[in-house]
Amino acid sequence: MIYFSEIYGKKVITEDGIYVGKLEDFIFLASDNPLITKIVIREKTGQKLIITTDYLQKINAVITIEKEFLASYLEENELFLVKNLLDKQIIDIKGNKIVRVNDVVLHEKDHLVVAGVDIGILGLVRRLRIGGDAPYKFLRFFNIKLTSTFLSWADIQPLELMRGQVKLKKREEKLEKVRPEDLADYLERTNVVNARKFLKILDTEQAADVISNLNINYQTALFRHFRPEKAARFLHFIDPDEAVDVLLTLPKRKQEEIISLLDSNLKSQINRLLLLSKNHVGGLITPEYLTVDPDDIVREVIDKIKKQTNNFSALDYIYVINKKKELIGVISLHELLLQDLDAPIYKFMTQNVIVAHLTTPEEIVIKKLVKYKLYALPVIDDNKQILGIVTFDDVTALLLKKL
Repeated sequence: MIYFSEIYGKKVITEDGIYVGKLEDFIFLASDNPLITKIVIREKTGQKLIITTDYLQKINAVITIEKEFLASYLEENELFLVKNLLDKQIIDIKGNKIVRVNDVVLHEKDHLVVAGVDIGILGLVRRLRIGGDAPYKFLRFFNIKLTSTFLSWADIQPLELMRGQVKLKKREEKLEKVRPEDLADYLERTNVVNARKFLKILDTEQAADVISNLNINYQTALFRHFRPEKAARFLHFIDPDEAVDVLLTLPKRKQEEIISLLDSNLKSQINRLLLLSKNHVGGLITPEYLTVDPDDIVREVIDKIKKQTNNFSALDYIYVINKKKELIGVISLHELLLQDLDAPIYKFMTQNVIVAHLTTPEEIVIKKLVKYKLYALPVIDDNKQILGIVTFDDVTALLLKKL
């Protein structure tokens, strides 16, 4: 058994002693048999070199490869061990909680494979590369047991590894003890297709609890895929204000079908709030917002702020759009200033953006601003393109006039 943390950064040399670089990562097959297929080496120049494990000879104090190796590349169904598994969250079914992968355990027999993961304190200590007896003495002093907690790969099923997520194979009766807010937080890091599959293994009430803890954008994406009967069942567990905002994003016919299936009390609340949607936020939109590309670096964004926002009354957020002009992320000015000047925006932007639509009632907009502690909301169209923003000051000023 080999712990990845113990060989990470080791020197890689050829069989005739020529220095190649240092071990940076492994590439493995995302399958039931997670075979290590390639080695990623960081060369002296800083460039990454990928070679297949066919050239790997042995792993000892140094890693030895054949001298006549050839460069390779990442192929379909292959993932990076560090990027896609290490430090990522998994759902610990036995412990009924979400935990982090602190180390990866490898097994070497005929081939090198991922045997499982270590989620224990000892895995974290190994990762920190603290030498000697110091960590043991320190932790024992505070009566902290230093152990490895091993989870076999046989108990882990890829869910969204390309986005850095993994989950343990399910046992439905064990999931009942996992907190809905933890599951919601976990699902927001994956895509809607995987989230729908996951929700199917929960009973209706538990699934509804999880959905009610999701942000409004994720709720909307899910409801677009639900049948009217299923959507109506879930709406009974969601705040009416957010339920209306979800309904307003759906086609009129589907919206009416869902409402017709609600009980009289909820139907009355929903219809009252839908009437308010005639007083929507369209007239409050301001064009004073800044958009950037996800590949822009902090230095470039700061330069854009200086050049393009001279006449803005305020700037609280910077919105990130893709090549299709679709809104894909947001960063606050404070977050921007805390980053390294050469850091690309996509690395720290928030992807789950809280938004409003032209039909969103003023009352619901103000509730969103308060609930999520925001200073402004972007207003988007059906193509996810920004039409403008609505600020907290503008909405509250309008509401105060009506009092």
